[in-house]
Amino acid sequence: MSASYDVIVLGSGPGGYVAAIRASQLGLKTAIVERELLGGICLNWGCIPTKALLRSAEVKHFAEHASDYGLKIAGKIEADLDAVVKRSRGVASQLNKGVTHLMKKNKVTVHMGEGTLKSPTSIEVKGKDGTETISAKHVIVATGARARELPFAKADGERIWTYRHAMTPKEMPTKLLVMGSGAIGIEFASFYNDMGADVTVVEMLDRIVPVEDKDVSAFLEKALTKQGMNIMTGAGVEAIEAGAKGVKAKIKGKDGKVAEHEFSHVISAVGIVPNTENIGLEAVGAKMDRGFIQIDDLGRTGVKGLWAIGDCTPGPWLAHKASHEGVSAAEAIAQELGNKDVHPHGLDRNNIPGCTYCHPQIASVGMTEEKAKEAGYKVKAGTFPFIGNGKAIALGEPEGFVKTVFDAKTGELLGAHMIGAEVTEMIQGFVVGKTLETTEAELMQTVFPHPTISESMHESVLAAYGRAIHI
Repeated sequence: MSASYDVIVLGSGPGGYVAAIRASQLGLKTAIVERELLGGICLNWGCIPTKALLRSAEVKHFAEHASDYGLKIAGKIEADLDAVVKRSRGVASQLNKGVTHLMKKNKVTVHMGEGTLKSPTSIEVKGKDGTETISAKHVIVATGARARELPFAKADGERIWTYRHAMTPKEMPTKLLVMGSGAIGIEFASFYNDMGADVTVVEMLDRIVPVEDKDVSAFLEKALTKQGMNIMTGAGVEAIEAGAKGVKAKIKGKDGKVAEHEFSHVISAVGIVPNTENIGLEAVGAKMDRGFIQIDDLGRTGVKGLWAIGDCTPGPWLAHKASHEGVSAAEAIAQELGNKDVHPHGLDRNNIPGCTYCHPQIASVGMTEEKAKEAGYKVKAGTFPFIGNGKAIALGEPEGFVKTVFDAKTGELLGAHMIGAEVTEMIQGFVVGKTLETTEAELMQTVFPHPTISESMHESVLAAYGRAIHI
Protein backbone atom coordinates (compact mmCIF):
# COMPACT_ATOMS: atom_id res chain seq x y z
CA MET A 1 0.00 0.00 0.00
CA SER A 2 1.48 3.34 -1.07
CA ALA A 3 2.00 6.18 1.39
CA SER A 4 -0.45 9.06 1.31
CA TYR A 5 0.12 12.67 2.40
CA ASP A 6 -1.47 16.09 2.39
CA VAL A 7 1.53 17.57 0.56
CA ILE A 8 4.46 16.09 -1.35
CA VAL A 9 7.31 18.35 -2.43
CA LEU A 10 9.40 17.16 -5.39
CA GLY A 11 12.87 18.59 -4.82
CA SER A 12 14.58 19.72 -1.60
CA GLY A 13 16.37 22.92 -2.56
CA PRO A 14 15.79 26.25 -0.76
CA GLY A 15 12.29 26.36 -2.20
CA GLY A 16 11.38 22.72 -1.62
CA TYR A 17 12.62 22.13 1.91
CA VAL A 18 11.22 25.48 3.09
CA ALA A 19 7.83 24.64 1.56
CA ALA A 20 7.88 21.27 3.32
CA ILE A 21 8.73 22.80 6.69
CA ARG A 22 6.01 25.45 6.40
CA ALA A 23 3.43 22.86 5.33
CA SER A 24 4.30 20.71 8.34
CA GLN A 25 4.13 23.73 10.66
CA LEU A 26 0.59 24.25 9.42
CA GLY A 27 -0.37 20.72 10.48
CA LEU A 28 -0.19 19.07 7.07
CA LYS A 29 1.20 15.56 6.66
CA THR A 30 4.18 16.27 4.44
CA ALA A 31 6.78 14.37 2.43
CA ILE A 32 9.70 15.44 0.29
CA VAL A 33 11.32 13.60 -2.63
CA GLU A 34 15.00 14.19 -3.38
CA ARG A 35 17.20 12.36 -5.90
CA GLU A 36 20.61 13.54 -4.68
CA LEU A 37 21.29 15.72 -1.61
CA LEU A 38 18.93 17.46 0.80
CA GLY A 39 19.32 21.20 0.40
CA GLY A 40 19.52 21.03 -3.38
CA ILE A 41 21.97 22.97 -5.52
CA CYS A 42 22.02 26.09 -3.35
CA LEU A 43 23.29 24.53 -0.14
CA ASN A 44 25.43 21.84 -1.74
CA TRP A 45 26.72 23.31 -5.01
CA GLY A 46 25.63 26.93 -5.21
CA CYS A 47 24.91 29.86 -2.95
CA ILE A 48 26.61 28.77 0.25
CA PRO A 49 29.77 26.89 -0.81
CA THR A 50 30.57 29.59 -3.37
CA LYS A 51 30.45 32.18 -0.60
CA ALA A 52 32.88 30.03 1.38
CA LEU A 53 35.25 30.10 -1.60
CA LEU A 54 34.84 33.86 -1.97
CA ARG A 55 35.52 34.36 1.73
CA SER A 56 38.85 32.57 1.38
CA ALA A 57 39.72 34.78 -1.59
CA GLU A 58 38.72 37.87 0.39
CA VAL A 59 40.95 36.90 3.31
CA LYS A 60 43.83 36.37 0.88
CA HIS A 61 43.17 39.79 -0.66
CA PHE A 62 43.27 41.49 2.74
CA ALA A 63 46.42 39.62 3.75
CA GLU A 64 48.13 40.79 0.58
CA HIS A 65 47.16 44.37 1.43
CA ALA A 66 48.01 44.17 5.12
CA SER A 67 50.45 47.05 4.76
CA ASP A 68 47.52 49.34 3.90
CA TYR A 69 46.38 48.81 7.51
CA GLY A 70 49.78 49.28 9.11
CA LEU A 71 50.44 45.56 9.45
CA LYS A 72 53.31 43.38 8.35
CA ILE A 73 52.97 39.78 7.24
CA ALA A 74 56.24 37.97 6.66
CA GLY A 75 56.56 35.99 3.46
CA LYS A 76 54.40 35.58 0.40
CA ILE A 77 50.71 34.82 0.84
CA GLU A 78 50.02 31.56 -0.95
CA ALA A 79 46.69 29.87 -1.61
CA ASP A 80 46.29 26.17 -0.88
CA LEU A 81 43.53 25.47 -3.38
CA ASP A 82 42.83 21.99 -2.04
CA ALA A 83 42.40 23.36 1.48
CA VAL A 84 40.18 26.20 0.23
CA VAL A 85 37.93 23.73 -1.60
CA LYS A 86 37.93 21.36 1.39
CA ARG A 87 36.69 24.18 3.64
CA SER A 88 33.94 25.03 1.15
CA ARG A 89 32.80 21.41 0.93
CA GLY A 90 32.83 21.19 4.72
CA VAL A 91 30.48 24.15 4.92
CA ALA A 92 28.16 22.50 2.39
CA SER A 93 28.22 19.22 4.31
CA GLN A 94 27.35 20.98 7.56
CA LEU A 95 24.34 22.64 5.98
CA ASN A 96 23.20 19.41 4.33
CA LYS A 97 23.18 17.78 7.76
CA GLY A 98 21.29 20.80 9.06
CA VAL A 99 18.50 20.30 6.52
CA THR A 100 18.37 16.59 7.40
CA HIS A 101 17.88 17.61 11.04
CA LEU A 102 15.17 20.11 10.07
CA MET A 103 13.25 17.41 8.19
CA LYS A 104 13.27 15.19 11.29
CA LYS A 105 12.44 18.06 13.63
CA ASN A 106 9.43 19.06 11.53
CA LYS A 107 8.29 15.46 10.94
CA VAL A 108 8.72 15.65 7.17
CA THR A 109 9.07 12.18 5.62
CA VAL A 110 12.00 12.00 3.19
CA HIS A 111 11.87 9.73 0.14
CA MET A 112 15.29 9.52 -1.53
CA GLY A 113 15.09 8.73 -5.22
CA GLU A 114 14.16 9.93 -8.69
CA GLY A 115 10.61 11.28 -8.72
CA THR A 116 8.22 11.23 -11.70
CA LEU A 117 4.64 12.53 -11.75
CA LYS A 118 2.18 9.74 -12.53
CA SER A 119 -0.75 12.13 -12.02
CA PRO A 120 -1.04 15.69 -10.67
CA THR A 121 -1.13 14.27 -7.15
CA SER A 122 0.97 11.10 -7.27
CA ILE A 123 4.70 10.49 -7.72
CA GLU A 124 6.65 7.39 -8.60
CA VAL A 125 9.94 7.31 -6.70
CA LYS A 126 12.79 5.13 -7.94
CA GLY A 127 15.26 4.71 -5.09
CA LYS A 128 18.16 2.42 -4.32
CA ASP A 129 15.80 0.02 -2.54
CA GLY A 130 13.25 -0.16 -5.35
CA THR A 131 10.27 1.76 -6.71
CA GLU A 132 7.29 3.09 -4.80
CA THR A 133 4.35 5.33 -5.64
CA ILE A 134 3.25 7.96 -3.15
CA SER A 135 0.25 10.26 -3.35
CA ALA A 136 -1.02 13.48 -1.81
CA LYS A 137 -3.84 15.97 -1.98
CA HIS A 138 -1.33 18.49 -3.36
CA VAL A 139 2.10 18.23 -5.02
CA ILE A 140 4.65 21.05 -5.20
CA VAL A 141 7.24 20.74 -7.98
CA ALA A 142 10.55 22.31 -6.90
CA THR A 143 13.05 20.59 -9.18
CA GLY A 144 15.28 23.62 -9.76
CA ALA A 145 17.62 24.15 -12.70
CA ARG A 146 21.10 23.35 -14.00
CA ALA A 147 23.77 25.18 -15.96
CA ARG A 148 23.08 25.81 -19.65
CA GLU A 149 25.72 24.37 -21.95
CA LEU A 150 26.59 25.80 -25.36
CA PRO A 151 26.73 23.24 -28.23
CA PHE A 152 30.38 24.08 -28.97
CA ALA A 153 31.43 24.21 -25.31
CA LYS A 154 30.26 21.00 -23.69
CA ALA A 155 31.63 20.74 -20.16
CA ASP A 156 34.19 17.98 -19.70
CA GLY A 157 35.28 18.76 -16.14
CA GLU A 158 38.86 19.01 -17.33
CA ARG A 159 39.26 22.16 -19.42
CA ILE A 160 35.65 23.31 -19.84
CA TRP A 161 33.79 23.82 -16.59
CA THR A 162 30.32 24.60 -15.31
CA TYR A 163 29.93 26.12 -11.85
CA ARG A 164 30.10 22.64 -10.27
CA HIS A 165 33.50 21.93 -11.77
CA ALA A 166 34.68 25.43 -10.84
CA MET A 167 33.81 24.75 -7.20
CA THR A 168 35.93 21.59 -6.99
CA PRO A 169 38.74 22.22 -9.48
CA LYS A 170 41.31 19.53 -10.14
CA GLU A 171 43.92 22.24 -10.63
CA MET A 172 44.31 26.01 -10.37
CA PRO A 173 43.68 27.79 -13.68
CA THR A 174 46.55 29.92 -14.90
CA LYS A 175 44.65 31.73 -17.64
CA LEU A 176 40.88 31.55 -17.29
CA LEU A 177 38.09 32.45 -19.72
CA VAL A 178 34.68 33.16 -18.17
CA MET A 179 31.77 33.17 -20.61
CA GLY A 180 28.96 35.32 -19.22
CA SER A 181 28.96 38.18 -16.74
CA GLY A 182 25.89 37.47 -14.68
CA ALA A 183 26.19 36.81 -10.96
CA ILE A 184 27.67 33.31 -11.34
CA GLY A 185 30.23 34.30 -13.96
CA ILE A 186 31.37 37.43 -12.15
CA GLU A 187 31.62 35.67 -8.78
CA PHE A 188 33.88 32.96 -10.17
CA ALA A 189 35.87 35.54 -12.14
CA SER A 190 36.38 37.48 -8.91
CA PHE A 191 37.34 34.36 -6.94
CA TYR A 192 39.91 33.07 -9.40
CA ASN A 193 41.32 36.54 -10.02
CA ASP A 194 41.93 36.98 -6.28
CA MET A 195 43.44 33.50 -6.18
CA GLY A 196 46.01 34.50 -8.80
CA ALA A 197 44.59 33.47 -12.18
CA ASP A 198 44.76 35.68 -15.27
CA VAL A 199 41.02 36.16 -15.95
CA THR A 200 39.16 37.25 -19.09
CA VAL A 201 35.39 37.82 -19.00
CA VAL A 202 33.42 37.79 -22.27
CA GLU A 203 29.91 39.29 -22.32
CA MET A 204 27.71 39.45 -25.43
CA LEU A 205 25.82 42.55 -24.26
CA ASP A 206 27.32 46.03 -24.12
CA ARG A 207 28.06 45.91 -20.38
CA ILE A 208 28.78 43.43 -17.62
CA VAL A 209 26.15 42.48 -14.99
CA PRO A 210 23.56 43.73 -17.51
CA VAL A 211 20.55 43.38 -15.20
CA GLU A 212 22.02 46.02 -12.89
CA ASP A 213 21.83 49.80 -13.17
CA LYS A 214 24.18 51.17 -15.84
CA ASP A 215 26.12 53.16 -13.25
CA VAL A 216 26.80 49.97 -11.29
CA SER A 217 27.92 48.12 -14.42
CA ALA A 218 30.33 50.91 -15.36
CA PHE A 219 31.76 51.12 -11.84
CA LEU A 220 32.26 47.35 -11.60
CA GLU A 221 34.02 47.16 -14.97
CA LYS A 222 36.50 49.83 -13.87
CA ALA A 223 37.06 48.08 -10.53
CA LEU A 224 37.63 44.65 -12.08
CA THR A 225 39.91 46.08 -14.76
CA LYS A 226 41.92 47.80 -12.03
CA GLN A 227 42.23 44.41 -10.31
CA GLY A 228 43.79 43.00 -13.48
CA MET A 229 40.86 41.36 -15.27
CA ASN A 230 40.37 41.63 -19.03
CA ILE A 231 36.74 42.59 -19.70
CA MET A 232 35.35 42.09 -23.22
CA THR A 233 31.81 43.44 -23.75
CA GLY A 234 29.84 43.31 -26.97
CA ALA A 235 31.82 40.16 -27.70
CA GLY A 236 31.04 36.51 -28.19
CA VAL A 237 32.82 33.17 -28.05
CA GLU A 238 32.24 31.44 -31.39
CA ALA A 239 34.25 28.26 -31.00
CA ILE A 240 36.23 26.38 -28.38
CA GLU A 241 38.78 23.63 -28.90
CA ALA A 242 39.93 21.84 -25.76
CA GLY A 243 43.23 20.01 -25.70
CA ALA A 244 45.31 18.17 -23.14
CA LYS A 245 47.12 21.30 -22.00
CA GLY A 246 44.65 24.09 -22.62
CA VAL A 247 41.84 25.65 -24.62
CA LYS A 248 41.78 27.61 -27.86
CA ALA A 249 38.84 30.02 -28.13
CA LYS A 250 37.72 32.04 -31.12
CA ILE A 251 36.26 35.30 -29.83
CA LYS A 252 34.42 37.85 -31.96
CA GLY A 253 35.19 41.29 -30.57
CA LYS A 254 33.18 44.48 -30.48
CA ASP A 255 34.77 45.47 -33.81
CA GLY A 256 33.42 42.33 -35.49
CA LYS A 257 36.83 40.74 -35.92
CA VAL A 258 37.43 37.17 -34.78
CA ALA A 259 40.67 36.35 -33.01
CA GLU A 260 41.98 33.15 -31.45
CA HIS A 261 42.99 33.23 -27.79
CA GLU A 262 44.54 30.55 -25.60
CA PHE A 263 43.45 29.73 -22.04
CA SER A 264 44.14 27.01 -19.53
CA HIS A 265 40.45 26.62 -18.60
CA VAL A 266 36.97 27.92 -19.46
CA ILE A 267 33.97 28.49 -17.18
CA SER A 268 30.62 28.57 -18.97
CA ALA A 269 28.14 30.79 -17.10
CA VAL A 270 25.60 31.56 -19.80
CA GLY A 271 22.36 30.87 -18.01
CA ILE A 272 20.30 27.97 -16.72
CA VAL A 273 18.01 25.21 -17.96
CA PRO A 274 15.03 24.14 -15.79
CA ASN A 275 14.97 20.54 -14.57
CA THR A 276 11.50 19.87 -15.94
CA GLU A 277 11.99 17.30 -18.68
CA ASN A 278 11.04 13.66 -18.20
CA ILE A 279 9.21 14.14 -14.92
CA GLY A 280 5.68 13.85 -16.35
CA LEU A 281 4.67 17.51 -16.45
CA GLU A 282 3.31 17.54 -20.00
CA ALA A 283 1.30 14.37 -19.39
CA VAL A 284 -0.53 15.95 -16.45
CA GLY A 285 -1.32 19.14 -18.39
CA ALA A 286 1.06 21.68 -16.87
CA LYS A 287 1.58 24.77 -19.01
CA MET A 288 5.21 25.24 -20.04
CA ASP A 289 7.19 28.03 -21.68
CA ARG A 290 10.77 27.27 -22.78
CA GLY A 291 10.85 24.51 -20.19
CA PHE A 292 9.66 26.67 -17.28
CA ILE A 293 6.41 25.79 -15.49
CA GLN A 294 3.88 28.62 -15.71
CA ILE A 295 2.30 29.59 -12.38
CA ASP A 296 0.26 32.31 -10.72
CA ASP A 297 1.63 34.47 -7.90
CA LEU A 298 0.99 31.71 -5.32
CA GLY A 299 2.48 28.85 -7.32
CA ARG A 300 -0.66 27.32 -8.83
CA THR A 301 -0.10 25.67 -12.21
CA GLY A 302 -3.74 25.66 -13.28
CA VAL A 303 -3.83 21.87 -12.85
CA LYS A 304 -5.83 20.94 -9.75
CA GLY A 305 -3.54 19.87 -6.93
CA LEU A 306 -0.30 20.71 -8.79
CA TRP A 307 1.95 23.60 -7.73
CA ALA A 308 5.44 24.76 -8.69
CA ILE A 309 8.07 27.05 -7.18
CA GLY A 310 11.69 28.12 -7.59
CA ASP A 311 14.08 27.85 -10.52
CA CYS A 312 11.81 25.54 -12.54
CA THR A 313 9.38 28.49 -12.82
CA PRO A 314 9.90 31.97 -14.36
CA GLY A 315 12.65 34.13 -12.80
CA PRO A 316 14.35 35.74 -11.18
CA TRP A 317 16.19 32.52 -10.39
CA LEU A 318 17.26 33.21 -6.83
CA ALA A 319 17.27 31.05 -3.71
CA HIS A 320 15.44 33.60 -1.58
CA LYS A 321 12.74 33.97 -4.22
CA ALA A 322 12.28 30.18 -4.18
CA SER A 323 12.03 30.09 -0.38
CA HIS A 324 9.43 32.86 -0.37
CA GLU A 325 7.42 31.03 -3.03
CA GLY A 326 7.65 27.86 -0.96
CA VAL A 327 6.07 29.52 2.05
CA SER A 328 3.35 31.16 -0.06
CA ALA A 329 2.45 27.90 -1.79
CA ALA A 330 2.35 25.94 1.48
CA GLU A 331 0.09 28.55 3.07
CA ALA A 332 -2.20 28.66 0.03
CA ILE A 333 -2.50 24.86 0.14
CA ALA A 334 -3.30 24.95 3.86
CA GLN A 335 -5.98 27.54 3.16
CA GLU A 336 -7.49 25.35 0.44
CA LEU A 337 -7.50 22.44 2.90
CA GLY A 338 -9.59 24.46 5.35
CA ASN A 339 -7.12 26.46 7.46
CA LYS A 340 -8.75 29.90 7.75
CA ASP A 341 -6.00 31.31 9.94
CA VAL A 342 -3.45 31.64 7.15
CA HIS A 343 -3.50 34.46 4.63
CA PRO A 344 -0.95 33.84 1.85
CA HIS A 345 0.41 36.78 -0.08
CA GLY A 346 1.36 36.61 -3.73
CA LEU A 347 4.95 37.29 -4.74
CA ASP A 348 5.78 40.86 -5.81
CA ARG A 349 8.79 40.49 -8.11
CA ASN A 350 9.59 44.20 -7.81
CA ASN A 351 10.58 43.62 -4.18
CA ILE A 352 13.05 40.76 -4.73
CA PRO A 353 16.64 41.81 -4.03
CA GLY A 354 19.55 40.64 -6.12
CA CYS A 355 23.09 40.18 -4.77
CA THR A 356 26.42 39.45 -6.44
CA TYR A 357 29.29 38.54 -4.13
CA CYS A 358 32.22 39.70 -6.20
CA HIS A 359 34.75 42.26 -4.99
CA PRO A 360 33.27 44.87 -4.76
CA GLN A 361 29.86 43.44 -3.89
CA ILE A 362 26.66 44.40 -5.74
CA ALA A 363 23.12 44.56 -4.36
CA SER A 364 19.90 45.97 -5.80
CA VAL A 365 16.13 45.94 -5.60
CA GLY A 366 13.44 47.34 -7.84
CA MET A 367 13.78 49.35 -11.03
CA THR A 368 16.95 50.77 -12.47
CA GLU A 369 16.82 54.46 -13.40
CA GLU A 370 16.64 53.51 -17.07
CA LYS A 371 13.76 51.03 -16.56
CA ALA A 372 11.84 53.53 -14.43
CA LYS A 373 12.04 56.12 -17.21
CA GLU A 374 11.02 53.53 -19.80
CA ALA A 375 7.98 52.74 -17.61
CA GLY A 376 6.92 56.38 -17.87
CA TYR A 377 8.02 57.66 -14.48
CA LYS A 378 9.50 61.09 -14.00
CA VAL A 379 12.27 60.20 -11.61
CA LYS A 380 14.45 61.71 -8.95
CA ALA A 381 17.72 59.80 -8.54
CA GLY A 382 20.39 60.34 -5.92
CA THR A 383 23.88 58.87 -5.63
CA PHE A 384 26.23 58.98 -2.66
CA PRO A 385 29.83 57.71 -2.94
CA PHE A 386 31.53 55.71 -0.21
CA ILE A 387 34.43 58.18 -0.26
CA GLY A 388 32.13 60.51 1.65
CA ASN A 389 31.41 57.90 4.34
CA GLY A 390 33.63 57.82 7.42
CA LYS A 391 33.18 54.10 8.18
CA ALA A 392 34.03 53.10 4.59
CA ILE A 393 37.22 55.16 4.74
CA ALA A 394 38.15 53.71 8.16
CA LEU A 395 37.66 50.17 6.79
CA GLY A 396 39.87 50.94 3.83
CA GLU A 397 36.87 50.38 1.52
CA PRO A 398 36.17 53.83 0.03
CA GLU A 399 35.23 52.55 -3.43
CA GLY A 400 31.52 52.21 -4.04
CA PHE A 401 28.24 54.08 -3.96
CA VAL A 402 24.53 53.89 -3.19
CA LYS A 403 21.96 55.05 -5.73
CA THR A 404 18.25 55.48 -5.10
CA VAL A 405 15.48 56.09 -7.65
CA PHE A 406 12.18 57.73 -6.71
CA ASP A 407 8.94 58.63 -8.44
CA ALA A 408 9.16 62.42 -8.59
CA LYS A 409 5.37 62.72 -8.35
CA THR A 410 4.63 60.51 -5.34
CA GLY A 411 8.01 60.01 -3.66
CA GLU A 412 7.69 56.21 -4.01
CA LEU A 413 10.98 54.35 -3.78
CA LEU A 414 11.22 52.66 -7.18
CA GLY A 415 14.65 51.13 -6.86
CA ALA A 416 17.96 51.05 -5.01
CA HIS A 417 21.35 50.07 -6.42
CA MET A 418 24.56 49.59 -4.45
CA ILE A 419 28.13 48.58 -5.09
CA GLY A 420 30.88 48.33 -2.49
CA ALA A 421 31.77 46.69 0.80
CA GLU A 422 28.97 44.84 2.64
CA VAL A 423 26.17 46.12 0.39
CA THR A 424 24.67 42.61 0.26
CA GLU A 425 23.98 42.97 3.99
CA MET A 426 22.62 46.51 3.62
CA ILE A 427 20.15 46.08 0.75
CA GLN A 428 17.53 44.58 3.04
CA GLY A 429 16.88 48.04 4.47
CA PHE A 430 15.61 49.19 1.10
CA VAL A 431 13.73 45.90 0.56
CA VAL A 432 11.81 46.45 3.80
CA GLY A 433 11.19 50.05 2.74
CA LYS A 434 9.77 49.00 -0.62
CA THR A 435 7.64 46.25 0.95
CA LEU A 436 6.17 48.82 3.34
CA GLU A 437 5.60 51.22 0.39
CA THR A 438 7.98 53.77 1.86
CA THR A 439 8.42 57.21 0.32
CA GLU A 440 11.38 59.54 0.52
CA ALA A 441 9.78 61.28 3.54
CA GLU A 442 10.02 58.21 5.80
CA LEU A 443 13.54 57.38 4.62
CA MET A 444 14.72 60.93 5.26
CA GLN A 445 13.30 60.80 8.79
CA THR A 446 14.89 57.42 9.55
CA VAL A 447 17.85 57.61 11.94
CA PHE A 448 20.84 55.65 10.62
CA PRO A 449 23.55 54.63 13.13
CA HIS A 450 26.95 56.28 13.03
CA PRO A 451 29.54 55.26 12.06
CA THR A 452 28.19 52.73 9.55
CA ILE A 453 28.40 52.33 5.80
CA SER A 454 24.59 52.27 5.89
CA GLU A 455 24.64 56.05 6.37
CA SER A 456 25.37 56.15 2.63
CA MET A 457 21.86 54.80 2.10
CA HIS A 458 20.41 57.80 3.92
CA GLU A 459 22.65 60.23 2.07
CA SER A 460 21.63 58.81 -1.32
CA VAL A 461 17.98 59.53 -0.49
CA LEU A 462 18.89 63.05 0.55
CA ALA A 463 20.93 63.45 -2.64
CA ALA A 464 17.91 62.60 -4.79
CA TYR A 465 16.24 65.71 -3.37
CA GLY A 466 19.28 67.97 -3.31
CA ARG A 467 19.79 67.61 0.44
CA ALA A 468 22.93 65.45 0.82
CA ILE A 469 25.07 66.57 3.76
CA HIS A 470 28.46 64.96 3.32
CA ILE A 471 29.20 65.50 -0.37
